[in-house]
Amino acid sequence: MSVTINGKQVEAAGKTLSDYLKEAGYDTRGIAVERNGTIVPKSQHDSVRLQDGDKIELVHCVAGG
Repeated sequence: MSVTINGKQVEAAGKTLSDYLKEAGYDTRGIAVERNGTIVPKSQHDSVRLQDGDKIELVHCVAGG
């Protein structure tokens, strides 16, 4: 069972979004998550469970001037 994350197939189905981000080494500060076209609020990362076929986009927010 796989999930597409930023265009790559990943075996992450069944994990919570929070667990996946931690295991993959993402710094969750300043990251936005879109699941199947809908933004997932950070408050829901612990409760959203990834499902086979999900399409996830992870975007890092970068400050600059």
